[in-house]
Amino acid sequence: MPNIQQGKPNLDVFCASLMELAAQDRDIFVVTSDSRGSAKLAPFCEKFPDRVVEVGIAEQSLVGVAAGMGSSGKKVFVVSPASFLTARALEQIKADVAYSDIPVVLIGISAGVSYGALGSTHHSLHDIAALRAVNNIDIFVPADNFETREAVRAAAARGRPAYIRLGKRPMPHIHAPETRFSAGEAILVRDGHDGAFIATGETVHKACQAAEILNSENIRCRVVSMHTIRPLDTAAILDAASACGAVITVEEHMVHGGLGEACASALMQAGAAVPFKIAGIPDEYTVTGSQEEIFGHYGLCAAPLADAMRALLKRRGRTAAPQPHQYTVC
Repeated sequence: MPNIQQGKPNLDVFCASLMELAAQDRDIFVVTSDSRGSAKLAPFCEKFPDRVVEVGIAEQSLVGVAAGMGSSGKKVFVVSPASFLTARALEQIKADVAYSDIPVVLIGISAGVSYGALGSTHHSLHDIAALRAVNNIDIFVPADNFETREAVRAAAARGRPAYIRLGKRPMPHIHAPETRFSAGEAILVRDGHDGAFIATGETVHKACQAAEILNSENIRCRVVSMHTIRPLDTAAILDAASACGAVITVEEHMVHGGLGEACASALMQAGAAVPFKIAGIPDEYTVTGSQEEIFGHYGLCAAPLADAMRALLKRRGRTAAPQPHQYTVC
């Protein structure tokens, strides 16, 4: 696997991106639930103290206040741990933001299993499923610093309800400098024709590592970063299935209701029958440990993902690429 430069935590990039926007627009506000420290918002609070509203640990009030501000012309970014924001305040997200079409951007921090050893009460493995079931809200899951910056900018520019899911740790730089980002358009990270990994968020890098393992065996796998779950890039999903003939989705989320089921639905409705697997957190009690330990336990890392692809290709009766090709290194 080639050396990939390490970037910053996505929360640092979020704060910097928000400060850039706020410097150009006095209507941008932050509403937080006693999480400015964990969200790395100190620089924003110092520079724009009159544009920060603190409601304390009260997620329902958090979203309700933001919706009221948004209905009055303010461009509000709500910041709170993803596990609590999308569970305790789901009713307010649904009724006050999405159904009322208020342009509030919800930032779910420490998403997935970022809280690690704090356990299942702090793990956010339901959030994509919950918000996919709510009409009229965009869902972004950035894979690196570039996607984070661009998702924040896109959410602000689109002027509609949105949710951005962010983890805690430093992220590898996945994309080339010339990469283009657009909401609802997946990014082809690595091309291939034997199988496809469609991944989102922090698992994109894991899919890249699995593809590199398989590349050494002359198995060429495509890696797609599905940074937007809604609107979903159905065309990219169907193209991956058609060109590669086997698809594995990868996500730091329950196997129910997330990226995998969204892709499965798109494939089935289009009549595209290909070997398919959802790699995620299974329907069982979630183990406790560090994020990497949890990833390893559930097979969300390079070697198990490569094994899963080999198994899919065996089902399809094809194990190696017959022709040479040039591929982008992630």
